[in-house]
Amino acid sequence: MRKALEGSQAIAQTVALCRPQVVAAYPITPQTHIVENIAKLVANGKMDCELVSVESEFSAASLVLGAASAGSRTYTASASQGILLMSEVLYNIAGLRIPMVMTCANRAISAPLSIWNDQQDSMAVRDAGWIQLYCANNQEAVDTTIQAYRIAEATELPVMVCMDGFTLTHTLEPIDIPAQEMVDEYLPPFNFSRALDPASPTSIGTLVSPDHYPEARHSHHHALLNAADEIIAADADWQQLSGRSAGGLLSMSGPDDARIGILTLGSIVGTLSAASDTYTDLPATRLINLRAYRPFPVEALRQACSGLTDLIVLERALSPGFGGIVSPEVHTALSGMQAIPRIHSFAVGLGGRDIPLEIYRTLHE
Repeated sequence: MRKALEGSQAIAQTVALCRPQVVAAYPITPQTHIVENIAKLVANGKMDCELVSVESEFSAASLVLGAASAGSRTYTASASQGILLMSEVLYNIAGLRIPMVMTCANRAISAPLSIWNDQQDSMAVRDAGWIQLYCANNQEAVDTTIQAYRIAEATELPVMVCMDGFTLTHTLEPIDIPAQEMVDEYLPPFNFSRALDPASPTSIGTLVSPDHYPEARHSHHHALLNAADEIIAADADWQQLSGRSAGGLLSMSGPDDARIGILTLGSIVGTLSAASDTYTDLPATRLINLRAYRPFPVEALRQACSGLTDLIVLERALSPGFGGIVSPEVHTALSGMQAIPRIHSFAVGLGGRDIPLEIYRTLHE
């Protein structure tokens, strides 16, 4: 059903459709509205789950780790300093191969204090071992949240759904919220094969010697790489049911003969798309929306960049002392191409700085 909803409201309603059994979170701007709306759904009898109020983000992550390990479908959400506070547990969740879903309402990292959007928080935990999917708009965030449960439970890997704080979480859009029957058809009940059982005691997360630790890390790495197939399949199956696709690993727009490309993640895609329709006098440009950042879609990106002479990478995060975070990975991924486009890297929109349509013309100068 199509409704005018704030992004946070839409995510709360979507999470309810996925039937999590345990939800735990600690409020932090701009994530707070998501869990507030979940609390309302639970209080009004429209969502059947155990909603636990905890004293910190570290506790929220620890609680859903335990609940998922015991076989419950779980959900949590956070942003900014909250992501940093729970980072130790995020590594544990991924290393233990515990399937779950969380929303990162992307927000700048202190100091100086900023409550506005950039993607420094999720980038700070890019190596934690979670699948990371970035959403260009609120409809994508809704569809990706549903797909995330399917992906997590098929791969036994946690999935972080990243949506730009305020730009998406607090923006009112017409959004198609699917029927419960459609989500139930797409997402079967959670059945975790390694769930802890008191009748058959076992330990998880135990000490591993140097003789075996590298194998564990490489196994995790290859599981993430293999998850690319499930991300593509989950999106394709959802498109069959809903008629909508988020593009799988990435999506493109623009003419096939374009020689200039712009790659970005998140809501900047909407700005660039509107700008390309406005500045029609500029050279043909291919827009590349990098939806999956982990696993990094090397082959798909090479295909998307075929024929380009120049690729502009716009990212909302910065590695102090070096520069861009995404652009070096893009450069490495494209190094195997016969004709590698020149890569130009720009960090924009840090701390919520506005990204006007005029940036599109500036990038072409």
